[in-house]
Amino acid sequence: MRREFESLTSAEQGRFENTARDYSLEDVKRLSGSVAIEHTLARRGADKLWHLLNTEDYVHTLGAMTGNQAMQQVRAGLKAIYLSGWQVAADSNTAGSMYPDQSIYPANSGPELARRINRTLMRADQIETQERGIPSRDWFAPIVGDCEAGFGGALNAFELTRAYIEAGVAGVHFEDQLASEKKCGHM
Repeated sequence: MRREFESLTSAEQGRFENTARDYSLEDVKRLSGSVAIEHTLARRGADKLWHLLNTEDYVHTLGAMTGNQAMQQVRAGLKAIYLSGWQVAADSNTAGSMYPDQSIYPANSGPELARRINRTLMRADQIETQERGIPSRDWFAPIVGDCEAGFGGALNAFELTRAYIEAGVAGVHFEDQLASEKKCGHM
């Protein structure tokens, strides 16, 4: 059982080389339930992001506050999209208000923006495929989401990460500060 899990993870070019696990593949499978849920956009995006991070010196990104901005970024040739917490706080949160970068906006705002961005990219791909037969570019640039400081404890961070995965992001990052004492992410 342990060997099976290690063989699965070691095949990914050392990705989990320095990760210690005190659980087996069966332990993980048991937690998942009987239905295998596929998050296609998140999986494809994560694979693309991993490839970019391991083959490029750096990856240019810009923050996108709308699906249209993300579409224009892909059209301009950017290989990834950043979903910035301060932009979500200032202009793209589900409360429809303007907040400082201090995690006081609704926690579902980032995943909802990611969902809107992916819907726009899917539509751009559909239109181009319909018009040309095949798209001229890969519209599905990986999205990296800002999880701020997690909006609370470990369970909040877990739920936020899950929401981002369900929305199709390739990766997330967390700020290394207490959520309850969060300062602006730029400090």
